[in-house]
Amino acid sequence: MSRIQSLFDRKKQHVLNVYVTAGYPELGSTLIVMKALQEAGVDLIELGMPYSDPLADGPVIQASGARAIHNGMTIPVLFRQLKEMRSDIRVPVVLMGYMNPVMQYGFERFCQDAAEVGVDGLILPDLPEYEFEQVYGPVMKKYGLDFIFLVTPETSEERVRHLDRLSTGFLYAVSSSSTTGKDQDMHAIAGYLRRLQGYGLKNPILVGFGIKDRESFQRACAYASGAIIGTAFIRSLEQAQDLTAATHTFIKQVLS
Repeated sequence: MSRIQSLFDRKKQHVLNVYVTAGYPELGSTLIVMKALQEAGVDLIELGMPYSDPLADGPVIQASGARAIHNGMTIPVLFRQLKEMRSDIRVPVVLMGYMNPVMQYGFERFCQDAAEVGVDGLILPDLPEYEFEQVYGPVMKKYGLDFIFLVTPETSEERVRHLDRLSTGFLYAVSSSSTTGKDQDMHAIAGYLRRLQGYGLKNPILVGFGIKDRESFQRACAYASGAIIGTAFIRSLEQAQDLTAATHTFIKQVLS
């Protein structure tokens, strides 16, 4: 059983996954923020690999990625930073990014290096399911990496079920078809989340896009195993003088 699967086996509800951009706000911030997130009670860390053309990301996360790239963050730098990660980080860690830089690095090399530093899974929104099934999925399986697909309110039941069969770890339920960071009416998406609940899917569901505080987190958890917070947390770090203190303050407000 993977570290992600063990998490959901142990904790069925109110799982908090927080996204942070690697190398933001400074190049050396990655592990500082990850440790602070773990200390504050986050269950799972989604570590964003900055990319120059992030299609699913809103302006705040795009800006954090641009700053991280300017700071010098690359995939090789990230793996060097994560080399000793598991001496401190116990929670599952998922890398989120896009296929172009991963392919430039070399897909199998990427999976091997990710597994060696203790990464548990991958989210690559622009990897189609056919290519996953035919080419890339077996490589991830070889290195013991979970892979998480995204579904939206427009995704048909047939496709949701297919992506659920392909996913391991959890299924990422995007609350709308917009980019990250947009405010969402959790009442409006309740029907969508109830529909997903009714499918009896094999994977737990985490809701993302528009989750920003205690209220939206609790509303998402009413219909899913938990939720993902990204933009609001990134924004809380923009002007932070003390990253650890800022992280603890933000997470406390979500979980209190």
